[in-house]
Amino acid sequence: MSCNLGATTLQRRKRACDPMRTYDALPPELRRWIAQAALPWSPRSCARLWKKARQRGLGAEAALATLERAQAGTLARARPVRGPRRT
Repeated sequence: MSCNLGATTLQRRKRACDPMRTYDALPPELRRWIAQAALPWSPRSCARLWKKARQRGLGAEAALATLERAQAGTLARARPVRGPRRT
């Protein structure tokens, strides 16, 4: 069975709640961002970042930019997994 983590060293995490119910409760613009994200973000972690940005008084676009920066930081830390060597 394949997974959507791709070729990366990022660790998988267990979920304590129903991720689809959490996803359905998100604002539409945040659901669109998750659907197009480069990484398989959990709805819970996105909701946490979104809420924190909105509490700081940021608008929807600025909150999405915060998520983009978080994703860029995660991608910068992830090392690609090397495939089999070809000789």
